[in-house]
Amino acid sequence: MIRVLVVDDDVRVARNHQELVESLPSFAVVGVAHTAAEALTQIRGHHPDLVLLDLHLPDASGLSVVRALRSSEEDPDHRTDFLMITAVREIAQVRSALHGGAVHYLLKPFPLSALRDQLERYAVARDRMSARGEATQQDVDRLFGLLRPPAAKSLPKGLTKATVDLVSGVLRAAEGEVSASEVADRGGVSRVTARRYLEHLCADGRAELRLRYGSAGRPEHLYRWVP
Repeated sequence: MIRVLVVDDDVRVARNHQELVESLPSFAVVGVAHTAAEALTQIRGHHPDLVLLDLHLPDASGLSVVRALRSSEEDPDHRTDFLMITAVREIAQVRSALHGGAVHYLLKPFPLSALRDQLERYAVARDRMSARGEATQQDVDRLFGLLRPPAAKSLPKGLTKATVDLVSGVLRAAEGEVSASEVADRGGVSRVTARRYLEHLCADGRAELRLRYGSAGRPEHLYRWVP
C-alpha cells in the first residue's frame, strides 16, 4: 500500500485530490494538511511514501518542506517522494523542485485524469524499483519513462480542435490577462467550456494561469496567451 499525504491550502482542492487517491487501488491517504507547518508535522508523524505538495502555502513555500525533510532524513530505506501540484511556473522553482527529488511537477489547472495517470505511473515505477539486482539501460529508460511521460499530442476526450482554435484566438486577441468568464463572453461559449479549454491550453504550454489573491475569498483565475 502506497501511503499518501495530501498538502494544499485550498480545502476543496485537497478534498478532490484525497478522494481521487482513495479511489485508486494500492493507495491510501494518511493525512491532509493545508500549511507547511502541518505538512512537516504529518510527514514526520506518518512517514508517507508520497506527498502531493502544493508550493503556494500560507505560511511558507512547499519547497521549504522539501528542504527541511531532506536535511533531516536519516533512514536510507525510506525516503519520502514528492509530487508537486502547483500553479507556480517560475523556472527557478521548477529547478529547485527537481533538485529536491520531485518525481513530477503538475501545473494547475489540470484535469484530475492527469493526476490519476501520474499516480498510476508512480505505482508501477515504485513496484519495479523494489526489485533486487542490477539494472540494465533498458530498465533505467523504462523507469524514467514512467515517471516522466511524454506530453500527449492528441486532444483530450471531448475537446475539439475548432473550439481550441476559438479559445486560442480570444486569448491571442486579448490585451493582457482575461478571466474564463471574459473568454466565454467573447467566444460565445459557456463559462464551463471556456474554463475546460483554458485548462487544456495551460497544460499544453500555450497559455499561462495567474492566481490573483484578494483580501478574502478564493483567488481569481486569470489567463494569458504565451507568445
